[in-house]
Amino acid sequence: MPFLLLGIVTIAFCISRLIPADPLASIVGVRQMANPTIVAAARQKWGLNGSILEQYWVFLKNLVRGDLGISFRTRKPVTHDLLDRLPATLELAVGALVVGGVGGVALGAYAASKKDKMADHLSRGFSLLGSSLPVFWIGLVFLFVLYARLGWFPGPGRLPPRTKPPGHVTGFYTIDSLLDGNFTLFRQCLWRLVLPCFVLGWAYMGQLSRLVRAAMLDEINSDYVRTARAKGLAERLVMRRHVLRNAWLPTLTILGFSFAQLLTASVLTETIFQWNGIGSYAVQSANTLDFPGINGVSLFAGLAFLLANLATDVLYAVADPKIRLA
Repeated sequence: MPFLLLGIVTIAFCISRLIPADPLASIVGVRQMANPTIVAAARQKWGLNGSILEQYWVFLKNLVRGDLGISFRTRKPVTHDLLDRLPATLELAVGALVVGGVGGVALGAYAASKKDKMADHLSRGFSLLGSSLPVFWIGLVFLFVLYARLGWFPGPGRLPPRTKPPGHVTGFYTIDSLLDGNFTLFRQCLWRLVLPCFVLGWAYMGQLSRLVRAAMLDEINSDYVRTARAKGLAERLVMRRHVLRNAWLPTLTILGFSFAQLLTASVLTETIFQWNGIGSYAVQSANTLDFPGINGVSLFAGLAFLLANLATDVLYAVADPKIRLA
């Protein structure tokens, strides 16, 4: 894992430096770029006066100490920025994982139990629609119809306009509002999670439902399923206790990597719904050529996928006794 992380941040570092643009334009301003004194002082201050190899060596030395540098844009440590925005992204990712996980497993199991019937075709069509349509288009359509036209859901943002955030304890607005005893704010925060979580989770719901359906159809023809049916076990118990349970291994793989993707690939959803998380931070860092911010987001993304892979391997042993005993 350390070597993989090193490779990820090295590639991100090199690509960001090869972009034919100067980050000083966003640091000192376009007008000041004509002043060589100010430009030289800014390069010295932000460590941009050395060669790429010298900058990379300084970056590695700071990284070993856990220092990701100071953001060009926010003028704060990148670690502080990431930790400050992580709760917003986690709220969105967990909610989307619940929507995608529960909906995907339920749709896949239902489609497998109704194979080649109208319910199977409808559930597969719904799943295919979610995984095929672009996330940004779904988000814009849902905002236009459900918020602007019908008014059924609140608009973008984690909080209603002119609403003061709850006391900062965990950074999760839902949890902090409960700790403050502000149940009205808790309901508002929870309600504002519904639309972006569904938009983000619908795509993963489609992937998961198709996988669950295929895995369950493979298990349905197994000998132990025919034995369970021959014993007179109810069909719903056969599907839930035997077929679905044995289809969990491939499902765990998708769930693990889906959570990592939800943490890192929510850029468009966070931008559309004005969600102040790591995805929007990545967009802002890229737009301003904030090298420390770009490297920090890349490190976070790589770490998320590696930890998801590790957690999936551990869960394999929990779910499958054959792996655990081996």
